[in-house]
Amino acid sequence: MVAPTTTAASPPAMDRRVQRLVSGVAAAAATVSLLYLISHASTSCFPGATTLPLARFPRTSCDAASRRVVPPGRRLAKLRASARWRRRSVALASSSAFASLRGLRLLAGSSRALCLAAGAGHAVDALRAEGVGDVTGIDLVDFPPLVRRADPHHLPFSDGAFDLIFSDDPAGFSGALFQSRFAAEAERAVRSGGAIALAVDRHLDPSAVAVLFKRSRIVDQRDLTMDGSQVRMLIFQSNGTTLNSH
Repeated sequence: MVAPTTTAASPPAMDRRVQRLVSGVAAAAATVSLLYLISHASTSCFPGATTLPLARFPRTSCDAASRRVVPPGRRLAKLRASARWRRRSVALASSSAFASLRGLRLLAGSSRALCLAAGAGHAVDALRAEGVGDVTGIDLVDFPPLVRRADPHHLPFSDGAFDLIFSDDPAGFSGALFQSRFAAEAERAVRSGGAIALAVDRHLDPSAVAVLFKRSRIVDQRDLTMDGSQVRMLIFQSNGTTLNSH
């Protein structure tokens, strides 16, 4: 008579039981840890807030970031104190562009001026320093308090609203998506007999630029150095022809 033999559990079956046991213990430990964290939640990460539910849920990553908002006036004062701003202002003031406009009687203290591609507002500040009281700066990105947002292809101003349209940044013209539209809008917004002073890259042929300005003629051009860059300032005068560019 053969005695019955006991069959030990196979190694794979034993491994599965151990894995289930370990998984159960890990899940229990995670649950206990989560309950502890919830019951001991700290509000120290939210200074000034009384409870966590009162904190506004951020809509974007920018909302979630803690940042200090600098008033426009203080930011402008800080910019004016920077070395780059001073260099740019000195370059504009010492250039012959303003002198040429005054000599042609196209710039005066009573002039209404519009600065295109104004950036942070260097030209706006320089024109005001020249005694021009009514100066507006626009760019694709606003920069208060000197520059507001507007598209140079669709200027939000009435016909003949300005005596002078000024741009000291060659990228304003060369970077325009539609240069003919840029020129047409500038001519529409300047008054009859007014001026458009446009900085362009020095390698550009002035006649290639002039052909885009259908209602103006070049009355002066000067090679200038603006903050280390060589540019050519073209000064157009509106011929007074009234056309609807829209």
